[in-house]
Amino acid sequence: MFSRYKKTQVAEAAPVETKSPEPVAAPAAETQADKPSARRVVQSGTPARAAPADKEKKRKERLADIKLEMHRALLENLNLAALDGASEAELREEINDITSEVLQEKGIVLNRDERRAMINDLYDEVKGLGPLEPLLKDESISDILVNGPQQIFIEQNGKLSLSDVTFKDEKHLMRIIDKIVSAVGRRVDESNPYVDARLQDGSRFNAMVPPVAIDGSLVSIRKFKKDKLGIDDLVNFGAFTEEMAVYLQAAVATRLNIIVSGGTGSGKTTTLNALSSFIDNAERILTIEDTAELQLQQAHVGRMESRPPNVEGKGAVTPRDCLKNALRMRPDRIIVGETRGEEVIDMLQAMNTGHDGSMTTIHANSARDGVARLENMIAMAGIEMPLKAMRAQISSAVNLIVQASRLQDGSRRMTSITEITGMEGDVISMQEIFRFQRVGLTPDNKILGHFTATGVRSAFSERFRMWGYDVPSSIYEPFRAE
Repeated sequence: MFSRYKKTQVAEAAPVETKSPEPVAAPAAETQADKPSARRVVQSGTPARAAPADKEKKRKERLADIKLEMHRALLENLNLAALDGASEAELREEINDITSEVLQEKGIVLNRDERRAMINDLYDEVKGLGPLEPLLKDESISDILVNGPQQIFIEQNGKLSLSDVTFKDEKHLMRIIDKIVSAVGRRVDESNPYVDARLQDGSRFNAMVPPVAIDGSLVSIRKFKKDKLGIDDLVNFGAFTEEMAVYLQAAVATRLNIIVSGGTGSGKTTTLNALSSFIDNAERILTIEDTAELQLQQAHVGRMESRPPNVEGKGAVTPRDCLKNALRMRPDRIIVGETRGEEVIDMLQAMNTGHDGSMTTIHANSARDGVARLENMIAMAGIEMPLKAMRAQISSAVNLIVQASRLQDGSRRMTSITEITGMEGDVISMQEIFRFQRVGLTPDNKILGHFTATGVRSAFSERFRMWGYDVPSSIYEPFRAE
């Protein structure tokens, strides 16, 4: 007997064709009758191990076909509108009931492990993201990269590897993509072939579909870490040192304007999250992001997220729109998840007009490159401004650039902390306070290096002292921390 989640009797559902009525069961033990045949195979020169390998491959293909048939049967028989209120146990029981009846009707036999695996896969198809669900649950995986239905790469410990997870075909992959983007009110198709979205757990999602993606849909998922990494965690991981943490705490607490610079996957957002832990709990913070990722722990946080235009090309809310509105909302600090367009003008103006302590991230390979990128973004925004005036605006707005990098062995380091001290003629003057010094490679290609101070005293030392942060001068002396 089926519960309220069933639409129709399975027997009345659309017929599900099978390629063969033969039962699918676990490989049986070899019988005496089979042994002479097996001996003949070996004697004829055919490798004895080839047959089991081929058999296992065919079996996996057959199980994939059966799972597809079961999914079709579920779509025919489940009352999808009632599933939102169903518990996991109820839904699993319903899936098990429908699957058992269809398997019996088709004369298909599965062993216990295969049946359990199929129930889990079908549950993920109905309530989750299908083949991606086990990867999303694996805490050791930080990125999931899909290159068409048959290639899914994962990143673990900074290294990419090909997983054994696949989709049935491109239609299967597109169905999962549509499920993700429709949940956040967005769409992706031939007329709009790329999309940014956010999964329910906060993971960042990007997809590009054919015809732009030539060999099948491309999907990138940056997984959301449920446990936010704090300063102590990053120090323990070797991302930077305690001396650098002392300096950064003083810089954030005394409301220096900070830019976190780095390449893709270098840990910019993680660094920004960690730095935000030094903000006083009494301050009002407004965050602006394309896809909400920041995990601020303060009590007074207002979060904003931009959105793309609708089907008619209307209703877009850009980061610049959010930033302009944020200036009218009495913020103590403004944190922009990533600055990459014309919103840079408003960000710099906010930093220059009483919103000290603001922070953002940009894509750049060094502190000097970061300044050049700010100049380019101002120019691309269509603002006609003399180069000297542009640089004066940047030098008076930005106090500190923290450079995050992902090294070739997959490790992430804070490779430089650089202060902007003003202008010398037409050039922005900068001084590096800390750096990561590379010295070589181990035989297994691990980076050898150490953090050190450059020996330059901070230009903001007096500011730190006036705000009550007595940063010892010893942290500016060159040191070595492995």
